[in-house]
Amino acid sequence: MKNVIVDKEKCIGCGACIAIDPAHFDFSDEGYSEVISNNNLNTDELKNAMDSCPTNAIYGSDKDCKCDESCDCGCQNGEPCTCDNNCECDEECNCEGCDCCKHE
Repeated sequence: MKNVIVDKEKCIGCGACIAIDPAHFDFSDEGYSEVISNNNLNTDELKNAMDSCPTNAIYGSDKDCKCDESCDCGCQNGEPCTCDNNCECDEECNCEGCDCCKHE
């Protein structure tokens, strides 16, 4: 698995994943769970957090992008991802031309 994804359409914001694995999950500004790290994806805490989700909103992906199943950019059909979901830059990005974001 390359990425962990929280399906925003399914998440109810119960916080179980955050309580079990705060290294990988936190609350978004909207009050739902979000992935804060895709490092070290082989931990028991991550597996337990994913298994604890009452709506099965958390899953692993072998794709390089972080799009969920509702994404319509084409990546769900094997096409290259064209979303900003790949961007890990902060608001003060100065990456000048990287293809991960549009902060140029």
